[in-house]
Amino acid sequence: MPVLSSAALLRLVLLAAPLDASALSATPGCVTGTSHVRLTEDTHGEAHAVCIHPGLTTSVLFDAKVGGVELAGREHFQVMQGETGLALVPTRALTQAERVPMTVFFQDGMTPASARFVLVVHPSEAARQVEVTRQPRPPASCGEGEQQARAEARQCQEDKARLEARCSGQVGLLGLIARKLLGEGGIAHQDITRSITSRPGNTLTSVTARSYRTATARMEEGREVVRLALELELKNNGNNPWTPAGAVLVGPKGVEWRALGVWSPGPIPPGKSLRVGMEVEMTEEAARGAFTLKLRSQEASGGGEFFDGVIFPWR
Repeated sequence: MPVLSSAALLRLVLLAAPLDASALSATPGCVTGTSHVRLTEDTHGEAHAVCIHPGLTTSVLFDAKVGGVELAGREHFQVMQGETGLALVPTRALTQAERVPMTVFFQDGMTPASARFVLVVHPSEAARQVEVTRQPRPPASCGEGEQQARAEARQCQEDKARLEARCSGQVGLLGLIARKLLGEGGIAHQDITRSITSRPGNTLTSVTARSYRTATARMEEGREVVRLALELELKNNGNNPWTPAGAVLVGPKGVEWRALGVWSPGPIPPGKSLRVGMEVEMTEEAARGAFTLKLRSQEASGGGEFFDGVIFPWR
């Protein structure tokens, strides 16, 4: 196994830094299904954390008509506003843990008159639907109801803190150590530039490619789970920018593994090359053989971009 040089390690750290791959699906504090927010006169000024991810839609529904929306960096979102809700789709590669403030105002003149949110960029997931309801201040005689409302507000704050801690966790070498990805055996890497091929009809072609493999400290049905990463320099041969939005690895037997995350510094301009990275987990046995990488774009629908001959190093 080749020894990981300092330059190669630096590339891997840069590749891994924007990805919090500690979660395969939803992480604590990022509910990918339907979540509920209750606004009261006591808590309406709080900013409620909602996780977002480029290319994924987050819908926010209200029990009142929407009067207006203040969204920082609105040009980086597709915003579809309806009578009692809105849908948000980030349209660029936002930085992991980037916080985007948003305030929604209601038309009916009742209190609370607005709702505040902080949209936190998650490495792989997004809240798909947030349902917001308003509740007037409970009478003094309703002590039990008031306690329940305050408990729910505290829970919301705790969820927000967990989400922010997750998104702003250790990165670089400390992040790898925290996720138990450094240790005995280190990180194996391999230059696969010659083995990987771009399929005819692709908009992108592979210029250089390198794969990585490391152990995880986890077992799955008695088998060791490994972490695999792939770093490619891709050239855009089309006429429009190309932004990665998702990736899947297809194994020799046709089994598919969805990427934990896909990273790029930004859209690949026409005629230019840019680095793209992806990361995935599977058992050690499943990681053998040649894979096909399928990349999906934010800008285009259809079959995606296919790259054959993806292989990963061994101990």
